[in-house]
Order: sequence, then structure tokens, then C-alpha cells
Amino acid sequence: MAWTPPRTEVLLQLSGAPHQTELVGSALRLTTALLDRGARVQVWACGDATRLTWAGLGDTKPRNYADWDREYPSAPRIVRELLTDHPDRLHWYVCAFCSEERGTADQIPQVRRRPMFKFAEHVAAADKCLTLGVC
Repeated sequence: MAWTPPRTEVLLQLSGAPHQTELVGSALRLTTALLDRGARVQVWACGDATRLTWAGLGDTKPRNYADWDREYPSAPRIVRELLTDHPDRLHWYVCAFCSEERGTADQIPQVRRRPMFKFAEHVAAADKCLTLGVC
């Protein structure tokens, strides 16, 4: 039997460059708020948003020269912690084609790569869909 996406209340589709706008912060705040309310959520990253969970980013952001002794978590670390804290209610996917094209095929282990033509299955498995970023 073929795998199908789990049923969720919300599908967040992320697209666009993650570090040029408030896309990262907005997506993570919205995901956290939905999870805090008990929702089941799936996130589908497409385009440059596949860089959010790229394993090559590591666990921390580069040091801030103004606050050298403080460590800031990277986006992959924050997503990994959310997935660990909500294993049955949060599912994170990246478009396999977009991640290959951008050199980000090496995702953190908790993120599943899916071909773009499977996106419709994810839409069908969600009660509501919201796109953040450029279309």
C-alpha cells in the first residue's frame, strides 16, 4: 500500500527566500501557535524555503559580533525541536525537485522529501491550506 500524508487541520506551504523577509519567523510562530492549540499541522517547503531545514546550516547561527558570547539556534534546529516535541501532530516536507535544484537535498533527518507532483495529496489531506511567501 502506498504511503499517504497524515490528515491535518492545516497545511502551511512555504515558498520564497527564507532570509530576505519575515517568512521564517512568521512560519515558525504560526506553526507553534497552531500546535499550542492542539492542531495537527503539515508544512511543505518549496523553492528557496527548502533551505530552512538544510542540514548544512548546522545547529547555531553565525556569531553576532555585538553579542559574541550568545548562541542563537538555527532554523533547522528550531524545526527539529518542534518535530521532536510534536511527533504525531507536526509533519515537515520539502519539495524534492526544489531541494535538488538548490543543493539542499541533505535535509535534517526528521524532514521528508517529496516530489512536487505529490503536493496535491497533501492539500487533500488538510482541512485548510495557507501559502506564505511568493507564489
